[in-house]
Amino acid sequence: MRLRRLKLGMRTTIYLIRHGECAGNRQGLFRGRYDFPLNEVGRKQAESLARELKDVNLDAIYSSPLSRALETAKAICEGRGIEPIVEQGFNNIHLGSWEGRPKAEIAEEYPSQFRLWRTEPEKLRMQGAETLEKVQTRAVKALARITEERMGEGFAVLTHRAVIKPLIAGILGIPAPYFWKLNPETASYSIIEHTLERGYALTLFNQTKHLKEFIREDV
Repeated sequence: MRLRRLKLGMRTTIYLIRHGECAGNRQGLFRGRYDFPLNEVGRKQAESLARELKDVNLDAIYSSPLSRALETAKAICEGRGIEPIVEQGFNNIHLGSWEGRPKAEIAEEYPSQFRLWRTEPEKLRMQGAETLEKVQTRAVKALARITEERMGEGFAVLTHRAVIKPLIAGILGIPAPYFWKLNPETASYSIIEHTLERGYALTLFNQTKHLKEFIREDV
């Protein structure tokens, strides 16, 4: 019981971060699991993000396995004496045959499915692709496990737009359609706090004041 009382009131602070810009963002491509590295703007964004967070206490930094997230995570790790921990639960959505292709091309080839992506992607079902429901389930599960392991600490999660949106909706109980109501920019960060008494609370969303440049994506 003593250990339980000590844990009550402990605040866990989570920095939920979208990776820096990559060529797929700049060129209007569907990205998914296609492994785009950061472009020049993205590397500068990662450096700016690292400077912004340099005084933030982070006991661990978890990352999607994709290059654009890992590169951003490594920039934040620099000088902290830690390395990113790869977490498959934060990998990007798998978009099957759409990955790496221009959004304009997909709109012409798959008009009804593309229209659904633009309006209610939570309902989108494609052969060989992952649903947002599945993304939400794995991301929430990964975050819950890490939060329990690191209760009372601070940690960061480096991931993707199509993970951040369902993850936030999942932990806060936001019903569908939620996807286009949450718009985290590249290299932005949000802050989530967790206590045993109240669970998760979003205290800051889509902070971009450290960035000189980013692309607003609405598709």
